[in-house]
Amino acid sequence: MRWWKTVGLAGLVGVAATGVVIARQERRRRAYTPEEIRERLHARLDDAPAGEAGG
Repeated sequence: MRWWKTVGLAGLVGVAATGVVIARQERRRRAYTPEEIRERLHARLDDAPAGEAGG
């Protein structure tokens, strides 16, 4: 029965680690201002080939 505790603890640690990674990515994503996002999107549009834009 002790191995069930180990498996459960490993699962809990995995869930916690995943939550930390997701929170870090969300913080990084929200750090952009709307103007920065708009500029980045326009730059990507300018870099895209003409056939792929608007598609």
